[in-house]
Amino acid sequence: MKSRLSSTSLILFFFLFGLMSAFAQPVPELKTWQVHEITLQATGNYENPYTEVTTWVDLEGPEFFKRVYGFWDGENTFKYRVVATNPGKWRWTSGSNQPEDEGLNNHSGQFQAEAWSETEIQANPVRRGFIRSTPNGHALQYADGTPFFMVGDTWLAGATWRLPFRNAEPPSDYEPGPGMGFEDAVQYRKKQGFNSVSMIAAFPNWESDVNPSTYADSNGIYLRNAWEKFGYDVADGPGVDASGGDSYWGTLTAKNMRDEYGHLPFKMSEEHENVSDFNRITPEYFQSLDKKMTYLSEQGMVPLLETVRRDVGPSWDAYFDFNESFARYVQYLISRYGAYNFLFSTIHLDWIPDDFSLTAEQFNEALTYHLETYGSMPFDQPVTVLIDSTTYGAFGHGEKVPWLTMHSVGNKPRDHRVNHSLKTIFELEPQYPAINFEPYYTGWDHEINKPGGERPPANSDRDNYFARAQMYGSVLSGGLSGHVHGTAAYDITTTGEPEGARPHIWDAFKYESAMYMRHLETFMLSEGDAYQQLELARDAITPNKAPDAPADGLDGWAYMMRTPDKTLAFLYFENASVLPSLQEFTPGEKYHFKWFDTMTGEWLSDDDAILIADDNGQLGLPEFPGGEEKSSRDWAAKITLID
Repeated sequence: MKSRLSSTSLILFFFLFGLMSAFAQPVPELKTWQVHEITLQATGNYENPYTEVTTWVDLEGPEFFKRVYGFWDGENTFKYRVVATNPGKWRWTSGSNQPEDEGLNNHSGQFQAEAWSETEIQANPVRRGFIRSTPNGHALQYADGTPFFMVGDTWLAGATWRLPFRNAEPPSDYEPGPGMGFEDAVQYRKKQGFNSVSMIAAFPNWESDVNPSTYADSNGIYLRNAWEKFGYDVADGPGVDASGGDSYWGTLTAKNMRDEYGHLPFKMSEEHENVSDFNRITPEYFQSLDKKMTYLSEQGMVPLLETVRRDVGPSWDAYFDFNESFARYVQYLISRYGAYNFLFSTIHLDWIPDDFSLTAEQFNEALTYHLETYGSMPFDQPVTVLIDSTTYGAFGHGEKVPWLTMHSVGNKPRDHRVNHSLKTIFELEPQYPAINFEPYYTGWDHEINKPGGERPPANSDRDNYFARAQMYGSVLSGGLSGHVHGTAAYDITTTGEPEGARPHIWDAFKYESAMYMRHLETFMLSEGDAYQQLELARDAITPNKAPDAPADGLDGWAYMMRTPDKTLAFLYFENASVLPSLQEFTPGEKYHFKWFDTMTGEWLSDDDAILIADDNGQLGLPEFPGGEEKSSRDWAAKITLID
């Protein structure tokens, strides 16, 4: 009898064990900072899931507890993208604003995260963790404290079909040419030392149709102020008589900004002609963008992702509840891409005209509403704006713009005057990182892109010099976050389109200006993370500009930033600079002075010098390389204290 009971018990044990194992869910094993996607299926029936459903997971792990919102991905599918910010066990529990939906509420799960090895981190720097402000607020770093100096390029239409994702790697010797794809562009720039690209996520209302690139509807509401599709004139089309079709803007139609499969980011409105329905998103469009964001992460890139360009603002505000609708779209992008290592630009505000944009105050109101409704970025990546002039001038600082955590300058003026804006931002309290997102663009013939009124030939020595001057001048005026390079091909004129006022993307990719970005990073990181402690010291250069140097040009100015203890200084001398003396160094101390070639990225060892500060802390400098008292080209230099 005893043996029989034991056999029965044993059988029952294995039965129950097998039953439990059948229903047990394996615990995923992930790495820190690796995207983990959770998928739930809604059981409710919704006419418009995008507007009707707000859903989330409450995520808990070591030193972390936050609500992470999900996003609708078509049909009844909702997804939630999360990351582990520290090694250990992580748990999540789902919820939504639809309490009766069993598919979205009260689900839970867990995953285990472990840290990347040092070898794995060396293979891909984004594994160091998401970008943060440095403790002093002046620069950027990875979560593990490693410096991140942004070396960016401008591909504003890169999220669209214009750089198609092909799921195919280019050959190792790839050179840009017709038919250029997304992976081709990433690999080419990566070899040149770039670690970031700037893209606008979507271009609603833009289409190659019968209307001009800039036009208004019958109500006088401007629908777009788009980039022109060269060679496609709609002078005889029905849209040219709309109030925006005047001769100032011409009659070329707009560039098509669909994805590789022809999807638009929003469905078109059934009520308003040629207006996107900003309350009906198209998940398939963003599924295409998913592939590009994932690829950038796999390649160690940290993109700047922007919401939309400002020209869709007037129709969005006129025909929809702008604060509610725009905040929902901003949150959709954060929910979809907030688990990636990126910088987030809430609006591409490159210009603030009365007709073709809402005001900075209107965008600030909508973005503040978003912050109050959904909270801040769940994983705390920097939030900024690509701006006309300066974010500080447009929005303010601190409590006036609570969602902004990183300042920028750009677009105009593209000359010496932008450095005053950077200096102002650098001196703000509390301190935020700053960068020039839209400096001088090589190859672009436009009024705002002519320093001192000069427009040199594309890719000429002078054209490429202007790009260098903006690189070094911007960084050494306080833009210690890095720099973003640009060319006239920011709109990505591509296969099947003639070039016009802007070149084909593959031609602009080969401009020499891009090569100088690597040298800028080499120069600034030559003393490790010490550049993060630099302070403004241009006033300690005598003279800091040549007598005839124009404020609206890029010649004749000298720049310096120096650490508070005066043990390290970085300098840049533009073309036509005069040889100055330097003030306010430590009297009697010896310093090592070294020239840096901004065109080759080499330190000029033959021109090393030992300088001794006099009793007043003044340093006399050696002549410019080649023995010049006035420079015939630009040079950078570094001064270090001899211990």
